[in-house]
Amino acid sequence: MKRNLSELTGKEYDLVIIGGGIFGACAAWDAVLRGFSVALVERGDFSSGTSANSFKIVHGGIRYIQHGDIMRIRESCRERSALLRVAPHLVQPLPTVIPTYGHGKNGKFLLAAGLLGYDLLTSDRNLHIKDPDRRIPRGRLLSRGEVVELFPGLERNGLTGAAMFSDGQMYNPTRLVLSFLLSSAAAGAEIANYVEAINFIRSKGRVTGIEAQDKLTGEQFQIRGKVVLNATGPWAEHLLNKQLGFKLERKGTYSRDACFVIPRQLDSRHALAVLGRTRDPDALLSRNARHLFIVPWRDYSLIGVWHVVYDGNPDGFAVTEQELKAFVEEINAAYPALDLSVEEISMWNAGLLPFGENQDNATNLSYGKRSLIVDHARQHQVEGLVTLLGVRYTMARGEAAKAIDLVARKLNRRVPRPATAKIPIYGGRIEHFEAFVQQVTQRSEAPLPIKALRALLHNHGSEYDRILRYGEENSAWVETIADSTVIKAEVLQAVREEMALKLSDIIFRRTDLATGEYPGNEALQTCAQLMAAELGWTAKHQHQEIEEVKRIFPIFGQVVREDSSAQVGVAI
Repeated sequence: MKRNLSELTGKEYDLVIIGGGIFGACAAWDAVLRGFSVALVERGDFSSGTSANSFKIVHGGIRYIQHGDIMRIRESCRERSALLRVAPHLVQPLPTVIPTYGHGKNGKFLLAAGLLGYDLLTSDRNLHIKDPDRRIPRGRLLSRGEVVELFPGLERNGLTGAAMFSDGQMYNPTRLVLSFLLSSAAAGAEIANYVEAINFIRSKGRVTGIEAQDKLTGEQFQIRGKVVLNATGPWAEHLLNKQLGFKLERKGTYSRDACFVIPRQLDSRHALAVLGRTRDPDALLSRNARHLFIVPWRDYSLIGVWHVVYDGNPDGFAVTEQELKAFVEEINAAYPALDLSVEEISMWNAGLLPFGENQDNATNLSYGKRSLIVDHARQHQVEGLVTLLGVRYTMARGEAAKAIDLVARKLNRRVPRPATAKIPIYGGRIEHFEAFVQQVTQRSEAPLPIKALRALLHNHGSEYDRILRYGEENSAWVETIADSTVIKAEVLQAVREEMALKLSDIIFRRTDLATGEYPGNEALQTCAQLMAAELGWTAKHQHQEIEEVKRIFPIFGQVVREDSSAQVGVAI
């Protein structure tokens, strides 16, 4: 990916996409494979908003069993399978255990019926997935002894066993977005970060492009397009209203979904579902409360998800210290053995997602149902503009395909959908991931710790040798940074080939350095020096970049800090 803003002004594109999160990235990939000329711009860095703050779960739709929503079950399963196929380095199955107490609707036999129904409805879930380690197994019941062995800290009074199912888990959500973007750029899409759409260009009742501004220099310019796709997530309605005065027929309700990270794991590599304090009002049949999840992820545990209806500006939300304390209290009540304190939280993630319709101050919240694709020719009598509001990260590929179907009709281009559910994206040309790791480990001449090499293979997959080749230029560049699993060459690759322009791009989104906790001052200094040599930064600029990253991490015992561009909160 090369950031060349002069290229963006030189022609009229078939499609201009606003938004570089997972939905925009998947739309660009789908459109460019159909032969469309595509430009994509993102006002911040790619995947710096909601997409970066995912709970890392690729949902297969099992929760929709209790809603009786067969269509959503099938759609979710299809999209989970697609990601397991096209990005085997970044997505893998995650076994999840739901303990059961007593009998009836809280017992394991009702859950067994649900698992059986789900397995029957998703019997094709492993179609064309060659790697046995990437296949989703059937659900099964665990005995009381089996579940206690997995989770010795569970309350045993009344424990009857557990139900176990598998979903998908992302190794790194930002790298998954980047993989779609890198694939799109390689296929011909022209992409730029830190470019904001500040207005729409209109002519004779249609949108014909956007007025854009380079956020780094302030320069303004136009990008012409036959169709514009607004894929800006929770910012979509604000953009439409501010620049065009448009309001959607049904105003969106958004949930600030939050989870947090702790730098330790439970005894098991299985996720654990525990009962929280709220119910699902849409469920036809449900247990006593919604589930909260404690999920192993790399060397950490993810805990969530908590939902709060948010009605303000998307740039303004945060997770407060009071809320974190309430979250900790709720999870400790649900699973006392965790014995968690607020001080132990190393990071929180939060993003805004479309939610269901809820009354003010409702406790039991209705989740969002499906993504929304708006044809503004039908709703506002303005041609050339489409809005895509996605509900779940998992659904981005399929929902983007539907949006590009509409774009194709507007372009009067009868082209079949590309096989994006089967075509590997950047790094995904791997049939069996663990065999691939073994082969690379055996033949690699780079003096890397096994853990660092495995992390490299997760993040870059079959393209890992692009990174190791930097060692031919300077052998020191294949050394790890501080105590991390990240090597210096990943920073160089991010600058030269992945459009990293700021230190925060490297620390939070191109590498693993700050995806779980503060990486340390040495790591920041090393990355800043590497970027300075590539980009010609002065010592003053290096210092500014380091201080900007540090501001995202609170110090001196503070618990919460909000950064509107990265939307990441961290506790040190």
